[in-house]
Amino acid sequence: MSLWGNYYRLIVIAVGFLCLASVCSNYIVINFTFICMKNDNSEVFVDGNGTVRSIYDYSSSEKKWIMWAVAAGTIIGTIPINLLYVKYGARYPFLVAGVVSSLATAFVPLAARVNFFILILLRFLQVSTLLFHRYFCNSIFQGLAYSADFAAIGLMTVRWAPLSETATFVAILTAFTGISSVVTNSLTGLICESSLGWKFAFYFHAIAGFILFVIWTFVYIDHPEDTERVSQKELGHIQKNKSEAHLDRNTSVPYKKILTSPVILCVWVNAFFEMSAVIMFSSYMPIYFHEVLKFGITETGFYVALVLFSYMPIRFVAAVFSDKFRFISEKLKIMIFNTFAVGGSGFFFACIGFIPAEHNMLSLSFFILTMCCIGVNSGGFYKCGVLHARQFAHVVIAAIQWMKCLALFSAPALVAIFVSDESNRLQWMWVHLVLGGLMIITNFVSYFIFTDEPAEWTNSEVTERFEKS
Repeated sequence: MSLWGNYYRLIVIAVGFLCLASVCSNYIVINFTFICMKNDNSEVFVDGNGTVRSIYDYSSSEKKWIMWAVAAGTIIGTIPINLLYVKYGARYPFLVAGVVSSLATAFVPLAARVNFFILILLRFLQVSTLLFHRYFCNSIFQGLAYSADFAAIGLMTVRWAPLSETATFVAILTAFTGISSVVTNSLTGLICESSLGWKFAFYFHAIAGFILFVIWTFVYIDHPEDTERVSQKELGHIQKNKSEAHLDRNTSVPYKKILTSPVILCVWVNAFFEMSAVIMFSSYMPIYFHEVLKFGITETGFYVALVLFSYMPIRFVAAVFSDKFRFISEKLKIMIFNTFAVGGSGFFFACIGFIPAEHNMLSLSFFILTMCCIGVNSGGFYKCGVLHARQFAHVVIAAIQWMKCLALFSAPALVAIFVSDESNRLQWMWVHLVLGGLMIITNFVSYFIFTDEPAEWTNSEVTERFEKS
């Protein structure tokens, strides 16, 4: 047995993380290219006011539908894809999702110009407005692929993470949003400013995705006990303190009990509001920095990357603290971390709305503070969900994808309600106040509900009784 057999879980988590980041990058690359695309006058049209505009110069309303298209695809895909995960594991369903995501990304530049088969899709979705044209179809396919992310995180955590490393696994795997945003925004900014142009940003992401998912196919195994690549020492470490019910492959998922559990419902509500803030950042921060704070395109790319990367060191330190420090109870650690992740981030997010545009560096610092607070979420609601649901944690984490679906609708909807002029800071202020206030309230409610104890239905005998009743 080679030395890597004692650390194979680390190889799995590294490859899984890169693939998760690839799928996320394919989805968010359009957010930065909005800035570049509107200056591409290779193809133009005359609008209703007689103004000559680039066909790639999307209105705020069109951008809203582009964001929602991904959410629609994610909602459509979440349930069937997650059922495939439960039945077949993560290896091949996630591979298919990655290939679909990469193909859709490669065809975005083409879809931005022509839409002959999009009408068929629009009829299928019963959509009647032409504002969905050009990019909507690819957004749907990217949304379908994006729906596979959190189920993959759940299965990798349940099957490959020792209980003593739960927060660390979750912290690393859920960091894909931040890392992908850092890489994608920085790289896309450079590509847009180069002679290659914005279209090459999509081609580059597609090629990278294909390569990473080929590696995934060779590296990932659904059950660590099924491969000789994992040493007995490594297998013992992965399975330590896990019950027979946890390791039983044939245990049915008690969906009804999960869906009606107050603890799990509270986990999902916390996830929804925190995800809304993350989506707001990943989707609208480039626009806010460029239009409100008046940073240049290159500066915008750099500062967005800085904000989204700044929380990474704190994220991993917090995860290690959550897993390894024993001088306070797990429940108290969950409460502390969730206070920062949801309540603290909500406070700083709300404060951003009061900072005048001319103090752009102060605004930047509050964006960083918000992301640093969000960065400790693996020790908060995520860990609560994993410890409470145990062997069914993949279902709980996968369902957070639904919260992200709702956030993909709610974040653009909140912007659409309050923001008609993207350069008007006072309009953006209400977005920050409403979402920040709701995050603070949600965190307060969790004090009375969160626990670190496993649910009664995680016991195999109890689960069987629930199924028969």
